Amino acid sequence: MTDDEAVRHAVLQNADVGFGVADARGRLQWLNAALARLLGVTEAQGVGVSLPALLPGIAEAADGLPWLSRIAADGAPPRWIEVVCLPLPGTDHRLLYRAMDVTRWREQELVRTDASTRRSPVVGKVGNWEWFVGEDRVVWSDGMREMSGHPADAELDYSAFLGMVHPEDLPLVERTLSRALRTGEPFTYIHRALNADPDADERIFECFGEVFHDRQGVPVRLVGSAHDITQAHQVHVELRKMAEEDPLTGLPNRRSLTRELESQLAVSTTGSLLLIDLDNFKDVNDLRGHKIGDQVMCTLAATLRDRMEDRQFLARLGGDEFAVVMPEVDAAHARAIAQRLAEAVAAVPIDVAGAAIRITISTGVAPFASGHGWEAVLANADLALYASKAAGRNRVTVYDPAHYADTAKRVDVLERVRTALGKGHLALHAMPMVNLRTGRTLGYELLLRLEDQQLPRIGPAEFLPDAERTDLVLEIDRWVLGQAIDALAVHRDPAFRLDVNVSARTLDDEDFCDFVLDRLAAADITQGRFGIEITETAAMTNLDAARDLSLRLRDAGCRITLDDFGSGFGSFVHLKHLPVTGLKIDGEFVRAIDHGRTDAVLVTGMMEIANGLGLSTVAEWVERPSQVEALMKLGVDVAQGFHLGRPAPLTDLLARPNGVLPL
Repeated sequence: MTDDEAVRHAVLQNADVGFGVADARGRLQWLNAALARLLGVTEAQGVGVSLPALLPGIAEAADGLPWLSRIAADGAPPRWIEVVCLPLPGTDHRLLYRAMDVTRWREQELVRTDASTRRSPVVGKVGNWEWFVGEDRVVWSDGMREMSGHPADAELDYSAFLGMVHPEDLPLVERTLSRALRTGEPFTYIHRALNADPDADERIFECFGEVFHDRQGVPVRLVGSAHDITQAHQVHVELRKMAEEDPLTGLPNRRSLTRELESQLAVSTTGSLLLIDLDNFKDVNDLRGHKIGDQVMCTLAATLRDRMEDRQFLARLGGDEFAVVMPEVDAAHARAIAQRLAEAVAAVPIDVAGAAIRITISTGVAPFASGHGWEAVLANADLALYASKAAGRNRVTVYDPAHYADTAKRVDVLERVRTALGKGHLALHAMPMVNLRTGRTLGYELLLRLEDQQLPRIGPAEFLPDAERTDLVLEIDRWVLGQAIDALAVHRDPAFRLDVNVSARTLDDEDFCDFVLDRLAAADITQGRFGIEITETAAMTNLDAARDLSLRLRDAGCRITLDDFGSGFGSFVHLKHLPVTGLKIDGEFVRAIDHGRTDAVLVTGMMEIANGLGLSTVAEWVERPSQVEALMKLGVDVAQGFHLGRPAPLTDLLARPNGVLPL
């Protein structure tokens, strides 16, 4: 075995995701340790076994779609396994299976769904049935008849029973029941159900059952129950969409991209990653407004999507950045593809108030091979992208080790910030949070600014991400917190409240919580006047640390806000595990709240969650009066944004006797 082969083998054997190679019928020819653990067998025992037989309910076809399988071992709680089957390139009809244990996620989803269902006027139903095999007779309970739309006196046999199953799901049901008759094991499956009334809506049933035998061991009766999980299924689809899809463009998001890249690195030999950034997008937003910026972003996404080839994976990483994973495409070919994409984007005019504007993109290309880490590949593509930007934009650059010179520039930025921190050239600006019904300012969020009088001027979006990669952000967070507490000590009015943001790196600082508590105690700050905001991204990075910090500070009387709520799939999980006192609704849901229905529906759901848990809410990015009206109709009372008040220096705020800035 060569060194490269050894590395690839070690990666596959130590991965948390299960991988297996099977023949065209699903019989395993090889499996890694993770898949063996999921199946409850040794690697040697798994070879030759049919994976569809071990995981009932999954498809044998290499359709690339995720399938759920429920495993119920004797004496153990049931587990849910998500399986994807793909064709294995370069082989004779062999299949690649990828499997992950999603039991915890599904249980959490069902808990949320159950709570929602109890409040809903449409209650999920349960029906029972018995199939007498020898008589070919099926007896249905009243609940089962009602669920399927059959009258009470209807004669039913096994064929009629199967007639309620959606034709596309019929092979799965028949295969599962046949296997149960053959093995005598309990069975489970999920299928779409047809109603006897052709005008009735399609439903989703989750079925469980077992087989009964006579004294000679012959199966004579199957007893099953069907649960109407239509609502739970819809929630599953929506949550999965939120977890893996960018809400503006409909493309896969960063989470999906990193998972795809990680999968390719585990099974592919070579490939390339494109990192695409829209040139001067900040100018578009500043001069034309966010609405035009969103239009530009959607046009760019559609242009790129239309030009993707088979197996190329396009995603939006956030902001104005996109990425493409291209398996088995070398750097030279990837560069040519990227150049064609750039030409296609530049050729698309975008109409703005009767005038056509054209956009350009810069691209970084990073080749990859099996055994590379996805973080390193993404970092290399990022360095190549920086090189394209530095060379004048609207060009394609393939990663070269010399691009580390760009890293040196980032080091210069960090040194500039570090110097500013030591010389008192950092400043805080206060963004008011306003009661929409009374116009009264309820508190302020403190925002960091660099005011060292050097050129070029750089904002927090340009220096904070770099600082957050180093321990410098720990010093910054402590400085911001100290300034906030000092300000609260100056203004003793209980109604004067300040919030500060805490970085993900600071969550890992074991001494930070004691530092906060000591400063609050020394300043004798009244409970409720000081608050911290933790973004979902930071919480996802270290949920345990975020929970511990939040719990101790909340018990000390601090307000704890989960910032950017709704921006990620982890929102509900964080609410379950984080002892927060409030939510800040992500601006992506507020930006178009006065246009269309989707954002209003999502914000309504967030408000129901917040009200049910007794949490306060603040909406971000309020930029026009129509947003205020829309938010108030949905029950949102507090918000912030340029329409309600722009950030102003904290020193100006402290100079006013009552600590209130004019709007």
